[in-house]
Amino acid sequence: MALFEIKGVSFSYPERERPALKDVSLSVGAGEFAVLCGKSGCGKSTLLRHLKTVLTPFGKRAGEVRFDGRLLSDVPQREQASRIGFVLQSPDNQIVTDKVWHELAFGLESLGEKTPVIRRRVAEMASFFGIQEWYEKSVAELSGGQKQLLALAAALAMQPDVLILDEPTAQLDPIAAEDFICTLKKINDEIGTTIILSEHRLEGALPRADRAVVMGGGEILCEGGASDVAHILKEKADPMLTAMPTPMRVYLALESAAAGHVPQTVREGRLYLQGVSGGRPPDTPDARGLSIGRRVTAALRDEAHPLIELKDVWFRYEREGRDIVKDLALRVCPGELVCVAGGNGTGKSTMLGVVTGENKYYRGRARTLGLDPKKAGGRALTDAGLAALPQDPQTLFTRATVFDNLIETAAACAKRRGEKPVPENIEADVRRVCALTDTADLMGFHPYDVSGGEQQRTGLAMALLTRPKLLLLDEPTKGMDSFFKEKFAAILGDLCAEGMGVLMVSHDVEFCAKYADRCALFFGGGIVSEGEPRAFFSGNSFYTTAANRMSRGIIENAVTAEEVIECVKLYIS
Repeated sequence: MALFEIKGVSFSYPERERPALKDVSLSVGAGEFAVLCGKSGCGKSTLLRHLKTVLTPFGKRAGEVRFDGRLLSDVPQREQASRIGFVLQSPDNQIVTDKVWHELAFGLESLGEKTPVIRRRVAEMASFFGIQEWYEKSVAELSGGQKQLLALAAALAMQPDVLILDEPTAQLDPIAAEDFICTLKKINDEIGTTIILSEHRLEGALPRADRAVVMGGGEILCEGGASDVAHILKEKADPMLTAMPTPMRVYLALESAAAGHVPQTVREGRLYLQGVSGGRPPDTPDARGLSIGRRVTAALRDEAHPLIELKDVWFRYEREGRDIVKDLALRVCPGELVCVAGGNGTGKSTMLGVVTGENKYYRGRARTLGLDPKKAGGRALTDAGLAALPQDPQTLFTRATVFDNLIETAAACAKRRGEKPVPENIEADVRRVCALTDTADLMGFHPYDVSGGEQQRTGLAMALLTRPKLLLLDEPTKGMDSFFKEKFAAILGDLCAEGMGVLMVSHDVEFCAKYADRCALFFGGGIVSEGEPRAFFSGNSFYTTAANRMSRGIIENAVTAEEVIECVKLYIS
C-alpha cells in the first residue's frame, strides 16, 4: 500500500522563471526505504517539503499529494506532526530547546501527551540511540553528529509512520555518517518505519535502500533498484554516474556490456576486482605514474614563507575548562591545498578560529599571513588577505538577495583596497565571480530560499570577491553535488597555481584524496598524522576512501576510483 502518492506536482518559487518541480509523480510504499538523489538545486528539498504542509514553500503549485489515501491538505496538523517525522540538513535549524532531555520530550509535550507516556518514550529513545551519557547536557555542548542524532531521536519519539530526511549526513564525519545510515536502516528493518532520504553521499545510503529516485531539472529522470538505475544512467551516459558509489562506478567503467547486479558495497567491489585481476594484482598507481592533483614538494614548503604557522598552540574556551586545541603544529604555504580530516567535535573548527584570531590561544606561537592572530584582529587579517567560509554560510548573509550580498561584499572589498567603488566595476566583479561559482541564476533570490549546496556556492563567491591570499574553508563541500565539486576543485587549483594557500576542514575524504596537496588527521586537539594523499589514506582503515578499502591488497596505494579504473584497464588491455 502506498503511504505517499505524489501525482503531477509542479511548483514554481515566486519571481523564479524556471520551475522547481515539473509534473512529478511518485509513489512511496509503507515500510519502504527510498533514496532521492540528484544535482544540487534539482528539486529534492522542494519535493520533500511538499510532504508536510507546515514545511511546504510558498509559490505556485499544481497537482496533489496524498498521505495514507487522503489529500495531505486534509490531514490535520496534529496527525501530520505525529505521523510524519522530518529531519533537516542542519540540526541547529530544528533543535528548539536548551537541554537534550527536553528536546526529546518537546514534540510529545506539544501534542499534549501524558507525563508517563513522555517519560517512557524519551527513555526508550535515549536507550536506543545511546544518548544516556549526554542526556543531561546542554544542546550547545554537543558535536554536530550528536545534534543530528538528537534530531533523529526526537523525531522518532513521536512514533511516526514515515521519516523524511533532507541530507542529514552533510555535516557528519565518515564514521558518524555511516553509523547514522546504519541507524536508519535499523529503524526501517526493526520498526518498519518508512524512510525517504535525500542524499549526495551515496556510498552508504544506496546499498541499503530499496529504491533510488534520480532527479534532474525538477523532474524524475529514473527510479528503481540501485542496479537498475545504474544501468539506465550508463545507457543514457548521464553525468549522475559520477555521483554513484565507487564500486558501481568502477564496475560500470570496466564492463562495456554490463548487465545484472552491479556491485554496490566495498565487499562486492573487492570480490569483483579479485575476479578481474585473476589473483595477480595490477601495478600500483605509483608504478603507473598516476598522480593526484597538484603537488607542492617538501622542499618547496621548507623554502616558502608560510601563510599559516602554528607551533605548540593550546586553546580552551573557558579558563577552567578543558583544552580543545592541544600542542597543535601546522604549516600552510603559498600554492598549497591542505585538507584536515577528523571526527565531529575533535576541534577542527576551533583550530580555524585560532587562525582567524576569533579564538585567543593561551600558549604557543601562531602566525597568520605574518601576523599574530591573537593581537592583529579580524580587520587587519582581512586587509592582509585572509578570507574564510564558515561551516554555516547563512551567517554571512545580511541582505535580502544573493545579488545584494555579493554587491555589498565587492564594494566593501574595493574600499579596503583603497579603490573607488565604481558601480560598473563592482557589478562586473560580481558577474565574474558568479560565473566562476555557478551562482548567476540565483542572483534575485533570498539566500535562505536556495538549496544548501547553492548557499555554499554563494558563500564561496563572497569569499572569492575579497581576492584572498589565504582561504579558510570549513566543510565547503557540504551540500555540494559531485558535478560542482569538480568545478570547485578546478577553482581551488587555479587559485593555488597563482600562489594562494587554502586550509580546508572536511569530512569529504573522497574530495581530499583526489585534490589535496597534503592531508592531516585531527584527533585529541591536535594533528596526529599528515602526508600526501596517497600515503596518508593508504595507511588508514576508516578515514580513507571507498576506493582504497575496495582495492587494498589487490591494487596497493590506490585511493581514488579513477586510479582503480586506470590500473585495471592497463592490466587487462
